[in-house]
Amino acid sequence: MLRHLTSTFPKSGILLLGNSVQSLVPSTLISQAESLLDSHRIEEAVDLADQQRRKLQGNVTVDEDEAEELRYVFQRIGFQCFTETLFEDAGKNLFNGDLDPRVLVSYYPELRGSLFDASDTLDVYAGVAERMPTEASVDGIIVANLVRNYSPYLKPNTQTAPPTAELRRILGMAAVDMLEVFLRKCRTRRDVEGRRQADPSSSIVDTVLAKIYAQAEKTKELYVLIQESHSIVLSEIEPVLKKTGQYNALCMLYRQAGDDENLLQVWAKLVEGEWTDDDIRDPIEEIMNLLNSSKNRPLIQKWGLWLTRRDPERGIKLLMPRESGKRPHRPEDDLSLLEQIREANPAAGAQFLEYLVLQKRSSSRDLHTQLAMVCVDQLLAALEDEAVSKLWRAKASSYASSRKDSPIPFFSYFASTTPDSPSKLVRLRTVLFLQGSSLYDAELIRERLVPPSKRILSLELAIVDGKLGNHRAALSVLVNDLHDSSSAEAYCTLGGDVIPGKVAQAICADAKLGLGMWASGFSGKGRQKTMDASDDGAVKRQELLKTLLEVYMSDEDASAERAAHLVNSQAMNLDVIDVIPTLPEKWPLKVMSSFLARSFRRTVHARQEGRIVKAISHAQNDDVRLQTFDILRDEGMVVEEDGDVDDEYDEKRAVVETITMGPGPAEPDVVSLHISPDS
Repeated sequence: MLRHLTSTFPKSGILLLGNSVQSLVPSTLISQAESLLDSHRIEEAVDLADQQRRKLQGNVTVDEDEAEELRYVFQRIGFQCFTETLFEDAGKNLFNGDLDPRVLVSYYPELRGSLFDASDTLDVYAGVAERMPTEASVDGIIVANLVRNYSPYLKPNTQTAPPTAELRRILGMAAVDMLEVFLRKCRTRRDVEGRRQADPSSSIVDTVLAKIYAQAEKTKELYVLIQESHSIVLSEIEPVLKKTGQYNALCMLYRQAGDDENLLQVWAKLVEGEWTDDDIRDPIEEIMNLLNSSKNRPLIQKWGLWLTRRDPERGIKLLMPRESGKRPHRPEDDLSLLEQIREANPAAGAQFLEYLVLQKRSSSRDLHTQLAMVCVDQLLAALEDEAVSKLWRAKASSYASSRKDSPIPFFSYFASTTPDSPSKLVRLRTVLFLQGSSLYDAELIRERLVPPSKRILSLELAIVDGKLGNHRAALSVLVNDLHDSSSAEAYCTLGGDVIPGKVAQAICADAKLGLGMWASGFSGKGRQKTMDASDDGAVKRQELLKTLLEVYMSDEDASAERAAHLVNSQAMNLDVIDVIPTLPEKWPLKVMSSFLARSFRRTVHARQEGRIVKAISHAQNDDVRLQTFDILRDEGMVVEEDGDVDDEYDEKRAVVETITMGPGPAEPDVVSLHISPDS
């Protein structure tokens, strides 16, 4: 009797006879495939597997056992093709058999790297494992296949014969192409099924695929892979990208990993020309953008110094500390950084010094002295150019000859009439800093200025003499060498400053010159008002005006007109008693008429004012006496009389007499006080 029973073999039947059992069992998918593969009928085995796959895909529910058998068959076919170097067919069937990518990658040691080693284990079907290639690599499979097919027909051997060597190279490329397609399909299936995170082979698939793209110079595909979500192992792909020159891809991975140090290293080598990559157009700009957004101060300083050697302007911008408000930078840190910048680039060091003094407003005397020395050295270097030296001498001579027609200070004249040039900016900056700062070593600066100061640097020398308190020397330079009476009188008014704040601010307001921060040392009107409100300032101003008058009178013929102007314009600050002895007897009275009239008027005014104040004071004293008279009368007073000086003091013998005033308040004697204006 034939009965159909449920078993693992579909459509099987059992025939029961008297003393025996016979079974009709159809061939299974696995047995049919094994039979076809053993007879080397690979195409028929593939057709058989495809039919079974279409059958399973048509079912509403898939039997897991049947699906497992199908995967086994595809893997057997795939490795059979792989052994026979039919790489394209091998890749298709291995993918259909859902082979773990790590198994296939293990045959590519140059791509596998250290992603896994021989101690790592994977689950593989026993039947598949028995028939997998025994060679350690795909190259070994190719060599074995060539030996099997062409030895001993090619001389001297299959490895060195040109035809087989070329065939070996072509088959190797085909094997890599197959692996690329296989891994790309694995990535797609993994993303579709949504098991990227749970798949332990993700890192191997992505890393090996990236290596293949890099070695094949498939830059576009490599960029797409990196930009998508991936699990590339950076330590594995890094040497491959460096070897193949894919530096932009390497930078993309470093940026994703947050490895700023290595990212900057790559850009630095591109800037230095050690590496090249057309996809990175401006590595310096990339460095700037990264460091500007970074909060890692040591990293910024390290690479800012490196950049300063090549692009001082950009490097200094990076190194200028950005105050975050959490912890201010210590002065010693700034000094240390300044020294490092100077070692990297002296010109950049000068710029950073300007930043510390002019923008950060450092109060270090040493830094101010250093900046003053830098300015003076640049000024002297500019004078080494004969054209500059002649131009500045001509400006001084031109100003001296036109001073009557143009009462503007020499500094304003120089700034407005000299053509724009680097040397002009150097001098303007030097003058502004020497005048605006009071913290540098003026004696040291004067020693540097004295040799070349005759006529050319008279203005700078006068400023430094003023800082040292050498007022007569400063005024002599302004009057006799520079012929700048306007600055000399401003010097007296401001108590020793040659350049008024208004003049400095007006020059620095010119945006073309870029001198805005160099006017930071000027307080303008505030300084003038402070001096006017101080008695010491008024006395000092009078002394300076007297000194200036003496300087004028040292050359009566050349300075008579200026002396007369000074006396008449500064009458309120000059005492007639001090002025008269200094003036020559031959001066006509009309020259001093204005000064004398104002001085006498002021003297009379002061005398009358004194009389009024005296009378008011008397009245206030009388008022106080009236207010305190009743109080003193009621309180009385105690008079103590001492005994003999030689006797010992005895409190009981002391005579105490209390004197009491009359019983009632007495009217004080009050008389009218008449103050004559002539008394």
